[in-house]
Amino acid sequence: MILYLGRRLLGVVGVLIAIAAVTFTIFYVLPADPAAAACGKSCSADRLAAIRAHMGLDQPVWRQFADFVTGIFTGRTIGSGQYTLHCEFPCLGYSYENSQAVWELLMDRLPVSASLAFGAAALWLGLGLSAGVTAALCKDTLADRVLMVGAVAAASLPVYFTSVLLIYGLIRATGLLPYPQYVPLGSDPVQWASNLLLPWLALAILYAAMYARQSRSSMIETMAEPYIRTARAKGLPRRTVVVKHGLRAGMTPVLTIFGMDLGGLLAGAVITESIFGLPGVGRLFYGALSSGDQPVILGVTLLAATFIVLANLAVDLLYAVVDPRVRY
Repeated sequence: MILYLGRRLLGVVGVLIAIAAVTFTIFYVLPADPAAAACGKSCSADRLAAIRAHMGLDQPVWRQFADFVTGIFTGRTIGSGQYTLHCEFPCLGYSYENSQAVWELLMDRLPVSASLAFGAAALWLGLGLSAGVTAALCKDTLADRVLMVGAVAAASLPVYFTSVLLIYGLIRATGLLPYPQYVPLGSDPVQWASNLLLPWLALAILYAAMYARQSRSSMIETMAEPYIRTARAKGLPRRTVVVKHGLRAGMTPVLTIFGMDLGGLLAGAVITESIFGLPGVGRLFYGALSSGDQPVILGVTLLAATFIVLANLAVDLLYAVVDPRVRY
């Protein structure tokens, strides 16, 4: 297991360096000029040249990328003279739009996105798996048809449309919930949950519908396996057959999808955070796209890639625990 984990970690590092290279090339080599974006519209040629030198854009591309990667692991100094900025480890660059290091910006916003992602994930797993397993065990019955029709309908609704419906129904029409305003978990857990319940529901409805369909098909396939028939022939209770033998094997594909979805959401749900005004990573990314803040765009992209790669690693490790053959 240690050797397997070591190989996987080396692979993770290689993938992240490759993603950093591609992202860096897209944002710093293509025609868009970060120095021009930082300088503004009324920018003289001398001022632009000074900003390019300050940002290190007058260096060869390979040197810029080497400095960027080195800064992630050791920190680095940006600029010189009275305009010197020291970017602490891990340095993902400096946002001149926000006058703050990109890593600090991300860490300020990450608790909001993490709260949104984990809360929504708990809801959609509970709703989706319950609906999918129930539909699989009641295959071709009225309950199965109702659940699957509901899942298809929910999956067809865009998240922004669902969010607007929830805002109108649960806030404006009935006043059952407050309009979301992020409250840190440590300050007031009750307010934290009540303010995030609406965004959780908006995301959970969409994801639960997809998980219900996936878990239903996986469970139907698993419950038709010979070892399930053997377990039934031995006289094992139905609950034991379903939970211990069927659910454990049938949820393997769902585990893979869950790792990808959770990893992506940890880097921010752009639409949901924008609609509900949550100051998360997704909203930061949207603002950076609007203003052309390339260091922030690059930082969010790398953060998202890191979460997705680590989520895949966690899924692979869980597979290795269940099936030792994948270690070799």
